[in-house]
Amino acid sequence: MDQINIQFSLFSAFYSPLISVMSGGFLKEEGLAPNWSVSAPGVSAIAALEDGSAHVVQSALSQGFGALARGETMTTTHFAQINEMDGFFLTAREPDSDFSWKKLEGAEVVLFGGGQPLVMFKYACHKAGIDFDKIKAINVGGAAAMDKAFREGQGQYVQQQGPFPQQLVVDGVGHIVAQVGKQIGTCGFSSLAARKVWLETDMARAFMRAYRKARAYLNETPAVEVARAEKSYFPDIDEVALATCIETYQKLGCWSPHVEITESAYEATMDIFAYSGLLKERYPYGRICSLPPA
Repeated sequence: MDQINIQFSLFSAFYSPLISVMSGGFLKEEGLAPNWSVSAPGVSAIAALEDGSAHVVQSALSQGFGALARGETMTTTHFAQINEMDGFFLTAREPDSDFSWKKLEGAEVVLFGGGQPLVMFKYACHKAGIDFDKIKAINVGGAAAMDKAFREGQGQYVQQQGPFPQQLVVDGVGHIVAQVGKQIGTCGFSSLAARKVWLETDMARAFMRAYRKARAYLNETPAVEVARAEKSYFPDIDEVALATCIETYQKLGCWSPHVEITESAYEATMDIFAYSGLLKERYPYGRICSLPPA
């Protein structure tokens, strides 16, 4: 078998399309043996494409916005979507069946300090009609530090991707009150990226056949079965929490059957970044995105 090197920028069940291509055996069926890793904190997975240590990475369209704004020549391209919605949850300390986003004003919320998670969250606040500046943001670092901080008593709410909020529920530490994706709607949240020359290879075509099968599998298979297959990738997560998370994402619709990054999703992402003042110029679709290998 040929080894295919895959790198994640963040690792969570939200990226199950890329996890399931491995855990479901779809790469193996195509003669590919996966070797996966997670990029170091503060280091873009795109760097692994540029130095040749990865063939495919989990990234985001916003990476391209930054590269073009800096005047860089794009040798990589975003060729398929992973998620067409934000996959973050808001978890509260107490159950709240009457939650509204207005309750975040004046509240302490453990939030990502920057990057796409914060940009998307600010846009969700805008859509909800609340003033982000009235939130008492607590920034403690990355996902692990945020989880630790909330468990130790910081914040009334915390922003996390699954399955970490579901684990908080299982542990009796928190109660999920909102999904950020529902507030924002469809957009190009996360994507698969590769070097343009790699997309012309037989390996790329084999990967894409496996990836299409994995997406269909995710949408057609009961969450408990998907969780059972993925459990070894989440050794610290209860299988019930993982299954609950996967079922929630299935219902959210972030793993739509098509694999292409649509122009409408791409435009929506530019709108979101423009709202935060982080997009000074709108870039044509083809400068950042490509169609997946046939």
